[in-house]
Amino acid sequence: MSEHTMRAVTIGEFGGPEVLTVGRVARPEPLPTEVLVRVHAAGINPVDWKTRAGQGMAGLQKLPLVLGWDVSGVVEEVGFGVTTLAPGDEVYAMPWFPRPAGGYAEYVTAPSRQFARKPASVGHAEAAALPLAALTAWHALVDTAGVRAGQRVLVHAAAGGVGHLAVQMARHLGAEVVATAREPRHAWLKELGADETIDYTRQRFEEVAGGVDVVIDLIGGLDATDVRSVAVTRPGGLVVSVPGGVSPALAAAAGRAGVRTSPLLVEPDGAALTAIAGLVDSGAVRVAVERVFALEQAAEAHRRGETNRTRGKLVLDVAG
Repeated sequence: MSEHTMRAVTIGEFGGPEVLTVGRVARPEPLPTEVLVRVHAAGINPVDWKTRAGQGMAGLQKLPLVLGWDVSGVVEEVGFGVTTLAPGDEVYAMPWFPRPAGGYAEYVTAPSRQFARKPASVGHAEAAALPLAALTAWHALVDTAGVRAGQRVLVHAAAGGVGHLAVQMARHLGAEVVATAREPRHAWLKELGADETIDYTRQRFEEVAGGVDVVIDLIGGLDATDVRSVAVTRPGGLVVSVPGGVSPALAAAAGRAGVRTSPLLVEPDGAALTAIAGLVDSGAVRVAVERVFALEQAAEAHRRGETNRTRGKLVLDVAG
């Protein structure tokens, strides 16, 4: 095979999981300030299958497209001007988001400062599961909400990729954590640091939770979760609405209740990934990987993800 090509999972049209195809594409070359990384593992996120289906970030992409933003691997080559990384460094990142990054491939290139050294205590599969989910949780809790010790934080969809990391980060920040998830996940979430768990299929969370300072809403308008969250939030508190931003209904309800709102779209952030790696290596945060799929099983992985019943994250083994 030519050293100028690489294996990758591509889509030639938007559609179901069956449009994911493994083939060979041109290998990228690093520009000045960029690094070329040999990918060992690629994380899978809801934005991946939504984009594949023509939703999510599909409007920002061009076909044919190599999906994927979360990667963990080894620096192969550095472009002119790079001073923070060197060939042989193990790194992880969520490069370029929301522009295409081509993570489901053997190599990626991106600006060096979008990468960070991967947590030393975990392998590439666990590291690849972290960037998008962990950065979303970090940006919501630390940068947007400024969560402080003693505050009460409600995390919706707490057993998912972002949610289970948000529970641990909020706990690390000293918050009291309330988590919504199905009952079979409750014992695990309490191990991760949740003080209180609510089975949203059996109880209306607004009937049993209250006095919340910060809501991390990872569900949005489904079953009016965003609007209902206002009822449990203290005046002056904050609802961070991640999936679709702040809807008019949420803005109106929050305005009447004196509650603040904020949208959130995660961004590449090498500095935050360095801090997150420290939390992982210290044991304060651990990532759950439900299953690792071979690159050729990308369609199966998407089908599993679309059930919305994953505990933690799904990952593609790219190097295997």
